[in-house]
Amino acid sequence: MTQHRSAWRTYAALTAVLLLWPSAFVGIRASLQFYSAGEVALLRYLVASLVLIVYCIAKKVPLIPLRDWPLTAVAGFMGFSLYSVAVNRGEATVTAAAASFIVNTVPIFSSLLAVAFLGERTRAVMWFGTFVSIVGTFVIALGEGKGIHFDSGVLYLLVAAIAQAVYFVLQKPLLSRHSALQVTSLAIWTGTLLLLPYLSGLWLDVPRAPHAATIAVLYLGTFPTIIGYVAWAYVLSKMPISSASPFLYIVPVNTILIGWIWLREMPSGLSIAGGCLSLLGVAIMKRRAGIS
Repeated sequence: MTQHRSAWRTYAALTAVLLLWPSAFVGIRASLQFYSAGEVALLRYLVASLVLIVYCIAKKVPLIPLRDWPLTAVAGFMGFSLYSVAVNRGEATVTAAAASFIVNTVPIFSSLLAVAFLGERTRAVMWFGTFVSIVGTFVIALGEGKGIHFDSGVLYLLVAAIAQAVYFVLQKPLLSRHSALQVTSLAIWTGTLLLLPYLSGLWLDVPRAPHAATIAVLYLGTFPTIIGYVAWAYVLSKMPISSASPFLYIVPVNTILIGWIWLREMPSGLSIAGGCLSLLGVAIMKRRAGIS
């Protein structure tokens, strides 16, 4: 019974991730019409940080030991500061759906990191899958760039994918010693501190921005950030990264649906084709190369 209950909680958390993270791409796109990339990141994580502080104090959640703070701080920079600013800058010119296709090449970078730093062995099929995914990303860039023009926003999104892959790898050992809430909270707090240089611009833009744009950022800070990242950390505490990450292939599909409902925005046919090709490359690499 206990094992069944644990499995149910894991898949409930995974379902929350697959619904909330796609909406984040759309919410970012909506808010960038009135806030800069750095301002969206800062306001989003200020909201998340304040809510987590209140909750952790009320529930008397202990901080993780000081010896794990440096690793958590690096994870916070990669997973929240760098990732968020890079995603936001990418989405300034790339549709929400196309952005989610690119960012969900994370399993490629996770596997490459495992080969480079953890000594994991690989096969030639991994490099074939990587090549297919890179071609798909290039096709997305052409589709978002309106013809033969290569959209530079794609480069920011690739940086975001790498940053998120590093975050996933860094938090894994922390989750073996601490709860998902503890690790995610401290990572968000440190990531928020590193975004404070954007405070001066945010202070000026909040009064001028429409309420809808501000509400979109408040939504980002509460649901996709707090609930989404805590839920994902919980999933990773119960499942290997290699088993959990393939579920993220569903995110771009949900992003297309949410983007159409929220913004009436659809990516070009070329971008969708490139996205499918990119995810095919990830699937080839993960399922045939036997990388964990």
